[in-house]
Amino acid sequence: MSGRADRTPLAGRTILVTRPLDRSVGLAEALEGRGARVIVAPAIEIVPARSAALTRALKDLAAGRFTWITITSRATVEMLAARVEPGDVRAGVAAIGEGTAGAYRDWAGRDVDLQPKVFTTEGLARAFPKGIGRVMCARADIAPDGLEDALAAKGWAPERVDAYRTRMPRSLPADARAALAAGDIDAITFTSASTVRGFVGALGAVRGTPKVVCIGPVTAKEARAHGLTVHAVANPHTFHGVVDAVERALAPRRRR
Repeated sequence: MSGRADRTPLAGRTILVTRPLDRSVGLAEALEGRGARVIVAPAIEIVPARSAALTRALKDLAAGRFTWITITSRATVEMLAARVEPGDVRAGVAAIGEGTAGAYRDWAGRDVDLQPKVFTTEGLARAFPKGIGRVMCARADIAPDGLEDALAAKGWAPERVDAYRTRMPRSLPADARAALAAGDIDAITFTSASTVRGFVGALGAVRGTPKVVCIGPVTAKEARAHGLTVHAVANPHTFHGVVDAVERALAPRRRR
């Protein structure tokens, strides 16, 4: 007996989603829409940053003392929404990714001013024009260096400030641990380098050979650095791209 669910691309497959719990809904629903069973196992937790440096930077932003602000994730938009009014962002806005740009548009009521075609910090640096002036680089506390140096090389005066903090769990949820130990996971999705680090740090015994699917090249590089074999990388680097990449990774190989 076969129904509609049996004909969906990921029917009978179990996918582990490592995004933070409050950010996993869209990806989980998209995977479930294609027939997958989804287990959410947050490998990181996003918490607000509270610092004098951030407070000063936000005051300067509202006073128009920054020429640009870089926004590299939805979490940065959420920080802005919690701390300032849309009119207080008196600077050009450069954002990475459709999701981040969309979140900013929903909050601020306007589009961002710069969005690179490649959804990485390296892509943002390449797309940035040459110029002078201060740039507020609002980033995660564990985000790697590089963006600020690239902007400085183009004449800007970048100032990095922690927009939010990332915590790693000591262990994964019980249902995720049990499924991994039993070899029931067909694919694991990673949507940032930090989810890779959090997952590996909290990892117990894993049986079977789950496919590893990453949202982009930076995440894939981190996965390989931790000894994981990457089976597919999303293109575009969005959660919809991740869903397509999961399908590619799990598609049966055709015989020649």
